[in-house]
Amino acid sequence: MNGHLPFWPVAASEHAAKVDALTFWFTLLIVALTAPVFILITVFAFRYRRGSGADRTHRPSGNVLVETSWMVIPFLLALGFFAYAAKLYLDLGQPPANSIVIDVVAKQWMWKFEHPGGQREIDDLHVPAGRDVRLSMISQDVIHSFFVPALRIKQDVLPGRYTSLWFNADRPGVYDLRCAQFCGMDHSLMIGRLVVLSPAQYASWLAEAGGSGDLTSQGKASFDRLGCSGCHAPQSQLRAPSLQGIYGRPAPLEGGRVVIVDDQYLRDSILDPSRDVAAGYQPVMPTYAGEVSQDDLAKLVAYIRSLGDEPAPANPGREPPS
Repeated sequence: MNGHLPFWPVAASEHAAKVDALTFWFTLLIVALTAPVFILITVFAFRYRRGSGADRTHRPSGNVLVETSWMVIPFLLALGFFAYAAKLYLDLGQPPANSIVIDVVAKQWMWKFEHPGGQREIDDLHVPAGRDVRLSMISQDVIHSFFVPALRIKQDVLPGRYTSLWFNADRPGVYDLRCAQFCGMDHSLMIGRLVVLSPAQYASWLAEAGGSGDLTSQGKASFDRLGCSGCHAPQSQLRAPSLQGIYGRPAPLEGGRVVIVDDQYLRDSILDPSRDVAAGYQPVMPTYAGEVSQDDLAKLVAYIRSLGDEPAPANPGREPPS
């Protein structure tokens, strides 16, 4: 079940092992419930194939306790499996706070990865064993799906919308990475590798891969180049929302709605600033749609994300970005 069967992929994480256990025990339950029925049907079909002259006008009334138990016990067992499966699914939506965040851009027909230190790679994803890794994913064209069989995880990657997925691969090795959503003529060629290294090997790989500066620094440079600091910097005299300490926090909007500042909200605020205007501010920010690439968006989001560790300024008149 963990790789010794030729048709079963190796389990490279604790989550994968739990999924395997769920599959095994649920399959065993289904076999235990259905096998006696099919066996008895077969036996009775041969044993009583000629029929008999038994009087069936007054059949036995049956055993209510047995019949009720046959319905209730399997139902409760199946419900228990459902609850456990739901927990495994919900856990995938709650990445640990200290996860390594890797930006992923899917494109016909390749996977582009960028690490926090600015290291970039295509179709190969290097990660450290035993560390929580969160993928912030978006598509540059059509719908794709990030699928690593060894981790038992799969997540659709959508154009214009960020999706997130996290994992902790605890078994060093090289594992298949696939696109599980038909995305065009060369869909079958959109393949890659997940390379799980020991922490020391991963540190060496980061050093060798180099990079043009970490994403936060690159995002700060783009932030200044696009003129964002003129309005959103803490020392700015213009009436614009401060970005200090906003990531992951609630943002009150005009109209009374409240949203959580995440990657998707920041992206939408850059490309369509009049869509969700921060409470107390006018929709005067210009749109940057068509002016910033997907790579620049990832850098800007990474920079603003990094400000989340710093305390927000004590100014009640400041709100998250519009």
